[in-house]
This record gives sequence, structure tokens and C-alpha cells, in this order.
Amino acid sequence: MDKNQSIWSKWVVTIIYIVMIGTNAAAVLLPLNGMTTQEVSDTYPNLFAPAGLTFAIWSVIYLLLAGFVVYQWLKPGKDSVLINQQISKKLRMTFIISSILNSIWLVAWQYLYIDLSVVIMLALLSVLIYINRILANTPLTKKEYIFIRLPFSIYFGWITIATIANITAFLVDKNIAFLQNNQVLWTIVILVIGVMIISLTIIRNHDSAYGLATVWAYYGILNKHQAQDGWNNAYPSIVMTVMICLVILVIVCLYEVVLLSKRKKNVI
Repeated sequence: MDKNQSIWSKWVVTIIYIVMIGTNAAAVLLPLNGMTTQEVSDTYPNLFAPAGLTFAIWSVIYLLLAGFVVYQWLKPGKDSVLINQQISKKLRMTFIISSILNSIWLVAWQYLYIDLSVVIMLALLSVLIYINRILANTPLTKKEYIFIRLPFSIYFGWITIATIANITAFLVDKNIAFLQNNQVLWTIVILVIGVMIISLTIIRNHDSAYGLATVWAYYGILNKHQAQDGWNNAYPSIVMTVMICLVILVIVCLYEVVLLSKRKKNVI
């Protein structure tokens, strides 16, 4: 990649990020289609949806992604992963694609195109799986962990949960009798399958940051079920399941932190 191509790609990353932030701001401030994102979610009531406060994680995600956007403009050090043109190109291209999908998904969601939103969300998840696998196998400096891997890890963790929630909303929209009549059962099944997938991903990618994002999401589900303005402990079996899942996720995250510490000592 020559200098002109590199500068061009940096500008595209920056502009697409601004467009993504603008789209999300419009969804909140206008809001798009006359409904907030949370109000759209409430249109598809289900027992998996987390409390509204949980969505504050988007502010963290966008702040971390802003850090990546700024960092990619800086002159890379001799040990920087951005010196590798192939990886650098993949990082920027993945960011661009994921940001475009993020914006398109939000429009589809706000205008109640639930079927389309699931397809877009699955595409976004696939892109994040791809880039996180690359980063999991790429040596990074401490600074690059903060400005490159951490943003994509937290983003990936939240989108993992968002994908499950999106599919759940899709099933609610289809009004399938078996699912409607057995919401507690299939919510528990989803929670358990989710924690299994998440735990395997944490271990495979050596990524406790990814796990922390999902811990926050599961806490949001627990909060919704315990809050008086939520489900107010109406489903004790789900509350118990979420608590167990949270314990498992915390243990897996701590396990990965311990393994990381041992790996660092062995390197030294």
C-alpha cells in the first residue's frame, strides 16, 4: 500500500466513523421513525432483553472505536502491527465494513425491518469474528492492545449478545405458538447456549475483555428481571439461570487473566 492509498484509507475510516456516530445520534435525538431504539425493542417483548441501562455500553464502544480512528493516523513505531501492510489493510477495511453494517442495521431496526436487521446483524457479527481472530493471533504492544484490540473485543462481546437479542426479537415477531407458550424454557436454553459459546470464545481468543462485555449484558438481563419496573422477579428460574451464567462467565474471565499472567512470566 503506497502513501496515497494509506492516507485515503485513513480518511475513509474517519469519515465512515463520523457517519456511524451521526446515524446513532439521529436514532436517539430525532428519533428515526418516531421511536427510540429502546422503544423499538419494547415492540418485541421477550424475557432475554436486558435493562435499558445496559445499552450505555454503546458509549464505551464508540469511545474506544474513536481511539482506534485516532491511533491509525499516528506514525507507527517499529514494533507496531500497523507496519504490516496486510494486517493494517484488513483492520481498516474491517472497521469500514463493520461501521457501514452498524449504520444500516440501525436504520433497518428503527423502521421495523426485523428480518433484514437479523441478516445485517449476522453479517456484522461475522466481520467482528474475523478481525478478532486475526488480532488474537497477532503480537501487539500494550498501547496497541488498548487502541486496537480492546475496542474490537468489547464491540465483539456486545454484538454477540445483540445478535442473540435480535434473533429473539425476530422469533417474537413471527409469533410462533410453541415459542410464545414456552418463553421461560427457550429463554433458559438461549441463556445457557449463549454462555457456552461465549466461554469457548474467551478461551479460544484469549480475550477476557470480550468476556467482560458479555458479563455486563447478562447483568442487564438480571437487572431487568429483578427490577420492579421490569419483570419484578416473576420468573425465578430465569433469575437463577442468569446468576449461574454470570458466575461461570466471571470464572472463565478470571481463568483467562491468570493464564495470560503465566504466559507473560514464561516469556520473561
